[in-house]
Amino acid sequence: MIALITGASRGLGFALGRALASKYHVVAVARTVGALEELDDSIQAKGGNATLVPLDLTDAEGVSRMCAAIFERWGGIDLWLHTAAHATSLSPAHHIAADDIATTIQVHVHATSDLISKVDPLLRARNGTAVFMQDDQLDKKFFGSYAAGKAAEAALFRAWAAETIKSGPTVLGFSPNPMPTGTRARFFPGEDKSALYGCANEAQRLISEHGL
Repeated sequence: MIALITGASRGLGFALGRALASKYHVVAVARTVGALEELDDSIQAKGGNATLVPLDLTDAEGVSRMCAAIFERWGGIDLWLHTAAHATSLSPAHHIAADDIATTIQVHVHATSDLISKVDPLLRARNGTAVFMQDDQLDKKFFGSYAAGKAAEAALFRAWAAETIKSGPTVLGFSPNPMPTGTRARFFPGEDKSALYGCANEAQRLISEHGL
């Protein structure tokens, strides 16, 4: 079986790649080559195999090439896990930088919409499942830019889920508990990490809850 993980270089995406490697061939997508190679080493150490795709998800032509290559090689995918996110600068709503909100929209709206349109046929070909990451704690001060992006992303996935109930693919949401990721560290520097949940544990919870 084939699992596509977007945002696979660190955090929950990295942990999911490791956890799924015994059952799936993992197609790992991220911008950072070194981190992808680290994931590949970890997967191979467990006896699994991965295909590494160094790619910025805002590169629409690159995404098209990737999806075409996946179809040509495997005919589709069984699972898509979308864990990529843009960690914006925290700012009062009336001081959000124009370039910051533009990047948020590019990553969480334009790229997500583009991915859904191009990954949908790959999932339909195998009656597959897509899982997106929900953030249920967005109503906080200074999180306006990040919250707007995540809310828009979730709206796209939820609409897709409602539209495909009968036809497939299955589209599911998952709400991770707070984890010691780079994104969270940027938002909460100096936080006591001992109170957070391990990425590997959250990956196993996602897999268990959705029967992946």
